[in-house]
Amino acid sequence: MGPRWKGKGSELKALANPISNSISDLQSSLIESNSQGILSGSTVLLATNPQQTDLLNQTCFGRPVITVDKPNQWFQFSLEEAFYLYHSLKCIKIVDGNHNIKTVNELWDYMVSKRASFPDFFKAYSHLRVKNWVVRSGCQYGVDFVAYRHHPSLVHSEYGVLVFSDGNGNRNGNDRLRVWSDFQCTLRLCGSVAKTLLILHVNRNGEDVICSSPSCLDGFSVDEQTITRWNPERCREDQAAVN
Repeated sequence: MGPRWKGKGSELKALANPISNSISDLQSSLIESNSQGILSGSTVLLATNPQQTDLLNQTCFGRPVITVDKPNQWFQFSLEEAFYLYHSLKCIKIVDGNHNIKTVNELWDYMVSKRASFPDFFKAYSHLRVKNWVVRSGCQYGVDFVAYRHHPSLVHSEYGVLVFSDGNGNRNGNDRLRVWSDFQCTLRLCGSVAKTLLILHVNRNGEDVICSSPSCLDGFSVDEQTITRWNPERCREDQAAVN
């Protein structure tokens, strides 16, 4: 299943404006302004200027939040998005409610405390982001993430993504798709919204099971597997063409 572009000229527009260029511009802007995100439960809030607001919208990081703070636009990031900006792009700092800057290990401990499976989900998220896929929450489709080839205004998402891991037992979603009915339901749902199911299996490769610091991510690897429904009509059409 290939990309489904939204309207005439969308593909050319996407090719002319690569996501990687916008991410580079965003990275430079956030570093220059010494941006600081604020921890708020299981999210991170960030005040942005007009240029950064535009770049965050272009790159699909976070979601804008409506506030009475007129000079600034605020964005809300998931744990994976915030840590990607902090750790992978190194373009923001993150503070607590008292405006104390968190060290990388303090921030890591905080995020793991909010979700035990955070190391595996972050590895899966960053695996796709590094390949310049736009990654958004997949909760409305019954998956962990959805992946877009470019900005959602230009193209529909191609993949519904489920994350599996060999660490922490069933807490990382490994109990999903264990029976045939689970496969049927997930594949039918993905098929009904024209998405391919992508399984990302995060292999810890003997790394620390507790994963006490982000350095453990260096030993992780990610296996990709797409799952699609068998289409007997396609087989019959091919046979008819041969005959």
